[in-house]
Amino acid sequence: MLVGCFYLIFLGSIMGISCAPEKHRAQTSMEIFMDYYRSMTDSLSGNPRYVCQHTVSRMSAVEDSTVYYHYMMLLAKAYMFLSGIDSVNWCMTRAEAFCDKDVSSSSYINDLYAEIYNMRGNVCARQGLLDSSVVCFSKAFDYRLAGNNRAVLPDISMNLADAFVRTGRYDMGAFWYRRALSYCDSLGVAEENRFPAYYGLATVYVQLRDFTLCDYYYDLAARYFEDMQPFERHIYLNNRGNSYYFREDYPRALEMFRQSLALSCVYPDMEFERHLTELNMGETFLLMGQTDSAAFYLNLCSPFFHAIGNQTALYYLDTQLIELALKQNNLPLARQRMKNAVKLDYVEPSMLHIRNRYLQHYFEETGDFRQAYYYLKENQRIDDSTRNERIRMRTAEIDLKYQQDTTLMKQKTFIQQKENEVLALNQTLYVWMSVCFCILVLVVFVYIYNRKQRSLLRMKARNMISALRMENIRNRLSPHFIFNVLNREMGNYTPEQAENMQQLVKLMRRNLELTEQLCVTMAEELDFVDTYIDLERKALGDRFVLCRRMDGGIDLDKEKLPSMMIQIPVENAIKHALLGKEGEKKLWIDIRKTAEGIRISVTDNGGGYRTNSLNYGTGTGLKVILQTVQLLNSYNRKHIDVSTVDVQLEDGETGCSFVVYLPNGYNYNLKKIV
Repeated sequence: MLVGCFYLIFLGSIMGISCAPEKHRAQTSMEIFMDYYRSMTDSLSGNPRYVCQHTVSRMSAVEDSTVYYHYMMLLAKAYMFLSGIDSVNWCMTRAEAFCDKDVSSSSYINDLYAEIYNMRGNVCARQGLLDSSVVCFSKAFDYRLAGNNRAVLPDISMNLADAFVRTGRYDMGAFWYRRALSYCDSLGVAEENRFPAYYGLATVYVQLRDFTLCDYYYDLAARYFEDMQPFERHIYLNNRGNSYYFREDYPRALEMFRQSLALSCVYPDMEFERHLTELNMGETFLLMGQTDSAAFYLNLCSPFFHAIGNQTALYYLDTQLIELALKQNNLPLARQRMKNAVKLDYVEPSMLHIRNRYLQHYFEETGDFRQAYYYLKENQRIDDSTRNERIRMRTAEIDLKYQQDTTLMKQKTFIQQKENEVLALNQTLYVWMSVCFCILVLVVFVYIYNRKQRSLLRMKARNMISALRMENIRNRLSPHFIFNVLNREMGNYTPEQAENMQQLVKLMRRNLELTEQLCVTMAEELDFVDTYIDLERKALGDRFVLCRRMDGGIDLDKEKLPSMMIQIPVENAIKHALLGKEGEKKLWIDIRKTAEGIRISVTDNGGGYRTNSLNYGTGTGLKVILQTVQLLNSYNRKHIDVSTVDVQLEDGETGCSFVVYLPNGYNYNLKKIV
């Protein structure tokens, strides 16, 4: 049977070639090419002319770069399906010339070299140059290893396996098929994409006449028949037909070939595959004794193979025509055909076995039994070589299985060690996670506890402030004070004094209101201070002078300050410094706007801060100010500053100055500023 069907396997490997991404400036154009390549994959075998037209139009818009020659190699693949060997060679020559000019030997150039040599190996295989195809595929494999795109290593490995099988080196063929499957495992290739390696291994076992393993691998490939491309289905049907041929089950072989022929007739561009199947069918009919059908199919495919000059196919065709002449009892024609038959330097073992069988038949018919016996012995030698090859394959497979089992055992041991290490790391991790969790819980507990404590302290501070305010009010509005004022006012009850009584009532009411407020507007605070001073003017005498200075840019109705912040210092100044002073009594209230905020000072000329004043009080008012400021500062980034100092006045007297600094943007709500 025609072993030249392996051509189709080489064509199948064309589809597995892909391109490595271009780096730097060509990155985007390479991505565009890859998208285009994937969109054309199905059309390569089904409609290669369509691929040629669109690829040529795209090449005109691409610069002379690596991407351009990737397009050219895609064009070469399409020409290969059209059996345009001259066009394929032209594309490869141009692409190789480009690569030879590039001295960088970058991984991207290596990828392009790999495509060129892979395609050249396919061309050599189709032309029957089997040793050259092995060399080309080996170079393609080496270049692909040095490149970026190693995802196509299984395809190149199968190409190399095909080439070795065709040279009769079945052990190397099986080795590279299995290596392709190993690459599929490493790259995570899906099971449905591995069928070329399966029917490749099946072909090896056909040559070794091990039909049990042959059917096993063909059945694996048959699972994915519906997923195959048209040319891949043709490969499967044609090669499986060969397997039945070698078992001399010619009806089943013919059934497979008929399916293969029907498939190739659906796709006009599968011309090579169609005539190849016709050649196989011609021999099948010849062996079944149907010489008319055999002659029909052999004559049908003969012009095509003579036109393309495929020497291997012509050698096989001549072999069938010699046998056909013998079957027709036409010895002169058989002698003429044998004389004009194609001579090859190397013939595949299976094809040589067929030729020897037919030559044995020829010499038996001519009565040259010595020569017939020679060809009989030659075929026995080939059969012995095949049996030896089968034994060697078995030995290699057993050795490989032993190596795989040993490797697997080492891998399992290594994996177990790593699992133990991971388990120990996990245990350590769990311990540390538990420790961290406990620390986190502790930190959260401490945080919540401290927050609760701070809340309690703030509550106590507010309660203390309220208590101090009430105490301050009780001290300032003591019965002694109220009765003295009322007696004085009632002694001289006039309309003017009646107004003073109203001021007193206003003062008392305002004091009560302030106990519930943390802050007031500056206008409200100054209004209260004015009311208080007006009530105390008679006690202070005619020599009392109030000096108030204020920047005009301050909006008293909008600016806020803690309640009683001015009132208490004013009250302290009058009560402890000015009431008992002889001579001129002065009180300064100074409010200034600065870049950072507002500065308020209350200054008197009462001789400075004295703890032995006749009217020395309990200090409640000052405590109220300090506690209020402390509470509010805890909710602000910028703080209110309060200070009391003795100052030297211009006339040489000593005074006491209470100074408070209110920063801009101060928050008077009891809410934390983040």
